[in-house]
Amino acid sequence: MSSLYSLTMNESIKILRRKKLAVILLILAVLVPIFTYAQYKVTLNNQKQMGTSDWRVQVRQQINDTTNRLSSARIPEEWKQMMRIRVQQLQYYLDHNINPTSPNGVTFMRDFMANAVTLFIPLLVVIVASDLVSGEYTSGTIKVLLTRPVMRWKVLASKVIALLLFVSVIVICTGAMAYLISGLVFGYGGWNYPVLTGFQLKGSEMLTNTVHTVPQWMYIIMEYGLAWYACLAVACISFMVSVLIRSTAAGMGVMVAALVAGTILTNMVSAWEQARYFFMVNLNLTDYLAGNVPPIPGMTLPFSLLTLAVWAVAALLVAFTVFIRRDVL
Repeated sequence: MSSLYSLTMNESIKILRRKKLAVILLILAVLVPIFTYAQYKVTLNNQKQMGTSDWRVQVRQQINDTTNRLSSARIPEEWKQMMRIRVQQLQYYLDHNINPTSPNGVTFMRDFMANAVTLFIPLLVVIVASDLVSGEYTSGTIKVLLTRPVMRWKVLASKVIALLLFVSVIVICTGAMAYLISGLVFGYGGWNYPVLTGFQLKGSEMLTNTVHTVPQWMYIIMEYGLAWYACLAVACISFMVSVLIRSTAAGMGVMVAALVAGTILTNMVSAWEQARYFFMVNLNLTDYLAGNVPPIPGMTLPFSLLTLAVWAVAALLVAFTVFIRRDVL
């Protein structure tokens, strides 16, 4: 165990020396202010159009606009189903006097993760995971690494542990920077603001018998926990690709293509039930928390959690099997 600990520390130091985490923090420092400004302009524009800052007027207008769009024959039926459920959800917020878009740093932090969990955060994870093994081949250090009196599985296990640690750091840093930067504009309050959760969907109907309010800090813990779980699955799959493909650029390209394809599939696969088994389609776990419609009818949170777990475990098994048996020479 002491050798595994030393190897893990060594891998962590190598990741830091490659300045991957610094690059990720720089990306967040550049993009989060842009997203904050965009949210600020949206808030001002909504208030200007409505002629009031009363959130109830805005929610009523959203309900009316969505209801009117339902009469259009150009909108696909699966989209109409999503819109009907959204109307029911907004009406529930209105009936219970809960503002679903209260502008503050905590709400921005929550909404940012909800929108970033399927593509943006996984791409940050890919930056770290893409060359953990392939980078050793590129730099020629793989032979030196394997000539040490340590079993191969320990070498690979140390890389996996270091990767999982940095995935946690990425998720935490994302939330921290989103809160700190947006708080400068929207304020740092809102931790105890009530948020509705527990929505359940049955066909085109939304069941509200399990709906309850939780403080926003508890909701964020659940949301970021689900995002962390999704990112772990992406990290494991990226790690497998790094083992199978010795080129870092090619491995990163494969993962970026998979994630982008997943974003496209999510908006197109409602009639293709088998697509539910793709890991990319199951990344948006926070949708279940918010009561949003899944990309494919019938998908549930336990199903998505299990699917991601199977992909992650299978990816690690493949990575360990190939790495242990591969002839480095």
